[in-house]
Amino acid sequence: MRIYLAPMEGLLDHVLRDVLTRSGGVDLCVSEFIRVSGSLLPKRLFYRFVPELLSGGKTPAGVPVRVQLLGSDPVCMAENAERLASLNPPGIDLNFGCPAKTVNRHGGGALLLKTPEVIHDVVRAVRQAVPAHIPVTTKMRLGYEDQSLTLECAHAMEDGGSAELVVHARTKTDGYKPPAYWEKLPAIREALRIPVIANGEVWTVADFHRCREVSGCEDVMIGRGMVANPGLALEVCGKAGLAWHELAPLVHVFWHNVETRILPKYQSGRVKQWLGYMRRHYHQADAVFIEGRALQEAGDLIALMLDSMQAAQPIPA
Repeated sequence: MRIYLAPMEGLLDHVLRDVLTRSGGVDLCVSEFIRVSGSLLPKRLFYRFVPELLSGGKTPAGVPVRVQLLGSDPVCMAENAERLASLNPPGIDLNFGCPAKTVNRHGGGALLLKTPEVIHDVVRAVRQAVPAHIPVTTKMRLGYEDQSLTLECAHAMEDGGSAELVVHARTKTDGYKPPAYWEKLPAIREALRIPVIANGEVWTVADFHRCREVSGCEDVMIGRGMVANPGLALEVCGKAGLAWHELAPLVHVFWHNVETRILPKYQSGRVKQWLGYMRRHYHQADAVFIEGRALQEAGDLIALMLDSMQAAQPIPA
């Protein structure tokens, strides 16, 4: 059983990858997508999205990070994958699942689920451009507006050379609305020879085990559930989770990353974003969010979080 940390543009980037992999229990990360559209990207852009490439392709906690590319032109995708491969990433992942309108409007992400033949050509071109020791993997949804081409798209990825396939068990039209249709995954898993990883709507340990049971998939990718509860992977592994006061060291790491890597005008938004997700799991986060929503300075909100965590520490016997 492996636990993957999902990519989520504007949320689960290198800032939170560092924090959440320090929590423990995560076996592999996939970066948020790097868009490829008609040009050969400079190496510095890959480093900006995935600074882990400067450290052997691993987070400070030692968890490998596959780099995800998004695009629809086989030649351009192959050229960029070849350049990325020169930076020796632990793997290259291809995005065929992003539901964002701006991405789909420009022919990328989930829109390609309408054209399995293009998916095959993209995967094959990337696989041929990348050295054999670097795995090429893929991520898809069940379809664009419906699920009529699910198996054709999955076969296109496998036949193109994908080593693994993550399936977000919803269509593009479903967006992120519950439920995730895990019951659709056995047909995909049984039709392919490569490993299939389940993804979508895993918020709790019970969700995790039910996802595995219903989908038949051994491995699961978790996204927002880990953001809301950084100890979720630990709990899935049968270990104690993280109480509110135990998050303090992670908050310090998070704030350091935000201060050094995020422009000041966006820092408050990033702090409130994470705190907003944690409200789902920690009642103390809800209290801090309500008390701190009028604060404009990100540092003040971080201080409020840390004060709350300090106050929540158990009194020694």
